[in-house]
Amino acid sequence: MTHDTLSAWDPSGGRAVTLALLASTLALVYGIWYAYSVILVALLEEFGWARSVVAGAFSTFAVIHGSTNPLVGMLCDRVRPPFITACASLVLASALFACSLVQEPWQLYLSFGVLVAISAAACGWVPAVVQVQRRFPQRLGFALGIVSSGVGVGMFVVVPLCQAIIEAFDWRVAFRVLGVLVLCIVLPAALFLLRSTPDARVVSLTPAAASDADATTLRQALRMLPFWLMVAAFFFGSLCSQTLQVHQVAFLVDHGIAAMAGASVVGVVGLASVVGKTGGGWLSDRFERELVYIAGIAVLVASVFALMLVGRHVSYAGAYLYAAMLGIGYSATAALIPAMVSDRFQGRHFGSILGIGLLGSASGSAFGPWLAGHLFDLSGSYTLPFLIAAAAGVVSGLAGWTARVLRRRAAVGGGPTH
Repeated sequence: MTHDTLSAWDPSGGRAVTLALLASTLALVYGIWYAYSVILVALLEEFGWARSVVAGAFSTFAVIHGSTNPLVGMLCDRVRPPFITACASLVLASALFACSLVQEPWQLYLSFGVLVAISAAACGWVPAVVQVQRRFPQRLGFALGIVSSGVGVGMFVVVPLCQAIIEAFDWRVAFRVLGVLVLCIVLPAALFLLRSTPDARVVSLTPAAASDADATTLRQALRMLPFWLMVAAFFFGSLCSQTLQVHQVAFLVDHGIAAMAGASVVGVVGLASVVGKTGGGWLSDRFERELVYIAGIAVLVASVFALMLVGRHVSYAGAYLYAAMLGIGYSATAALIPAMVSDRFQGRHFGSILGIGLLGSASGSAFGPWLAGHLFDLSGSYTLPFLIAAAAGVVSGLAGWTARVLRRRAAVGGGPTH
């Protein structure tokens, strides 16, 4: 049976509601993630801490978030994901309130870097991807594109909202408002999905993954080259994109662009990513997914040089053009790699495999922003960090290309891809 539209998949609209609720949850959870770029500026102004110290809190967040993903993935293979999200949303709201009480760097590292990271992981990407992978196997790329576009909406709405609250009140109030929003949006969405989500043991899988005996286990995946190519794509792609995401507002403010305008640039990144994720996901269901991914990476690398050009010739038009390029480019790492993982490792162990794979994304997300902050503290310039980010993007694209070569070779020869 062919499924060309969401209504064809589910005439009752139930699956469309699922996508909308998952997208809304990701919008807020990852809106909090990306709002750190404007909170970083506010923290620097109030406390005068070194840029590497403040960026290091985000790096800690990224490491802890990624280290939590394998556990969340394993739980999703055993427990209904919305139940995990509902419980974690209560912790996330409390952790955000704790962030508003920060006075010392260690408090920031503990509240945001650890507590927010753990609870955001349990509310975020892995539970959402597992639910989408189970419900939308025929149009996985498009469905993941729709859900992950919620992250872009969060960047478009939450980041400027945080900046507006910071300017009207302060960053402490911004953290408290985010905590309230979690209780008003994430918790009710999770409880609604909990009523409609089947237990993992009775989920219908795709024909290729229907037999538990044939499903690739985590232990087997760890011995396969395609798995490590996916990890490399996650790591280097995230290093590139997150270096820009975390430091872009500080860079623009350093070059004379107002903080609120910098926040609006982040919003444009999010808005463009909605187009990139949805459109890229749609394309990836119709063309070779790796080729769509590589095209996105090319745009991501180009965005690095676009931002550097804005630093030399400051203009708001240039900043918004950069933002559109980043939004479209980074969508490749965010939305397409999980689909590429699913193409290779379907079955009841998918959550565990994806969770381990996301450690690569977490490591890149942590290392890139910290390294950029450290190098800036040493040199007073973002030139070297941004060049490193561009090189990492190129390596990520090469990993995707190599994965494609192995897949095509296996298809022609009928042999293994590892």
